[in-house]
Amino acid sequence: MGTRTFRTAVVRTPGGPGAIEIVDVPEREPGPGEVRVAVAAAAVNPVDLGVAGGFFHSLGLIDQPHHTGLGWDFAGTVDAVGPGVDLTAGTRVAGLVVGFDRDYGTYAEQLVVPAADLAVVPEDLDLVAAATVPLNGLAAAQVVDLLGEPPAGGRLLVTGAAGAVGGYVLTLASARGWRVTGLARAGDEKFVRGLGAGFATDAEPGWDAVADAAAWQERALALVRDGGVFVGVRPNAQPAAERGVAVRVIETRADGVRLADLLARTAAGELPARVHAVLPLDRAADAHRAMAEGGVRGRYVLRP
Repeated sequence: MGTRTFRTAVVRTPGGPGAIEIVDVPEREPGPGEVRVAVAAAAVNPVDLGVAGGFFHSLGLIDQPHHTGLGWDFAGTVDAVGPGVDLTAGTRVAGLVVGFDRDYGTYAEQLVVPAADLAVVPEDLDLVAAATVPLNGLAAAQVVDLLGEPPAGGRLLVTGAAGAVGGYVLTLASARGWRVTGLARAGDEKFVRGLGAGFATDAEPGWDAVADAAAWQERALALVRDGGVFVGVRPNAQPAAERGVAVRVIETRADGVRLADLLARTAAGELPARVHAVLPLDRAADAHRAMAEGGVRGRYVLRP
């Protein structure tokens, strides 16, 4: 009997969407503490465009001799479990595969991942919607952790407030007690205000804290008052501290317990589930091209 295989999207030589290939790779059985998941949906994120385009290769973060896997977050159904795992086959789960230098990502028909990195998807949450939560939701949760407890009446500005991470930060930071204002384009005012935040298309300096979901870097840092807090989203490019501002940067990690809470909030309607379109895995390159043009609100999701 021949080796069983599955399909996954990879990049051998980076060069943008046209460099994405769908290849067949050998199926693997889960080891101790691991789960094999039949992937139902995988979200397309800006970081994936950077991988396909060679940005992270240029930073020295990817050094794969053969190919690099695409995709960070996913949702699907448990297919097989290794020793020491409580999950059972058929359980709906979502999770995050982090890191740049890896053979396979979540643009795939199946994955083998640590069970501890997974969260069970609530019954009333669609797997396509669930696939959009892990990367951006966990990133936003870490942003809010790094902001710390707000001072009395603490004012927080969120750049890129209508984006995937920014939208989550608006809600999570408000729940933490921050007085939140979202900075976005005029056309996004309804979305931002709908999450209970103030809205602005321009901002003056003097904020107690800035969550820089738009990756403006120094431009956003300049908006923080002396002695305030800046939280960035680019771990490979932390702005230099100035004026007593605490500069912190996220390093998104898999966290099954935290993800379970985010999925529950999404199912309850507290966090926005934003799916722009669903495409088959074979059209991953089309999704990348559309995202590269900009202006997309919500995520493209690939279905193997």
